[in-house]
Amino acid sequence: MSEKLLVSEKIVEKKVPVYDASGNVIGEVVLPNVFSFPVRKDLIRRAFLASFTARLQPKGRDPLAGKRRVGESWGIGHSVARVPRLDNGRAVLAPMTRGGRLAHPPRVEKVVRERINKKEKVRAIASAIAATSHPELVRLRGHLFEKEVLPIVVDDQALSVVKTSDAKKLLKGLGVFVDVERAHNKTRIRAGKGKMRGRRYVRPKSLLIVVHEENLDTYKAFRNLPGVDVVPASMLSVIHLAPGGVPGRLTIYTKSALEVLRKRFEVMSF
Repeated sequence: MSEKLLVSEKIVEKKVPVYDASGNVIGEVVLPNVFSFPVRKDLIRRAFLASFTARLQPKGRDPLAGKRRVGESWGIGHSVARVPRLDNGRAVLAPMTRGGRLAHPPRVEKVVRERINKKEKVRAIASAIAATSHPELVRLRGHLFEKEVLPIVVDDQALSVVKTSDAKKLLKGLGVFVDVERAHNKTRIRAGKGKMRGRRYVRPKSLLIVVHEENLDTYKAFRNLPGVDVVPASMLSVIHLAPGGVPGRLTIYTKSALEVLRKRFEVMSF
């Protein structure tokens, strides 16, 4: 599906080098016009919140939670607080008591989803794609890389790797494996009860690899590298490009993935 985008600025063609599996320059390619789209941080933030909150499930409490004990206040003259109590003197029902109700429990009717218009969402994705070509924005996110020109574009055959060891060699040749090491070194244990709920570790985001087609071998080769994500160009979204709503993720594109983006986004100037 092609999306038409209007920009008020004159589109300037950008050329970037194309690398092979060893990190050698084998040519150059003209980036699609979507990379000339202005970076709108406010729009990217809204689109991220819309996509992120769409996955949240409304939750609430049982209306009778904490209220199933029959208690009655003793009144005054007993030298105890006037809260509901059992016959043995144990306080119940009140929010500050053991096993009592919550003062302000979660409610199902609470609106937890951010809404965004379809055209705004498309412009936000285009803006996030353009942000991957700005080295200053990528550095602001904390990424480490050796290349002077972004984004990094590789030949299609360069990503035809099967083993993680081959994936490491590829990233070292491109000068971006240091960012994977950064994500590994900053992985930490989560504070709080999330450790008991399947979210024990907090892992920083590292590389994003955009491929032109879904290849199971490529996913298997990169899935064990901390912080690295692989996504087809047809499914690219703000969730991948701007984790946390912050644009400028360090991204590697295949040469054919650029053609998919060229067909997906049609940018026109006026």
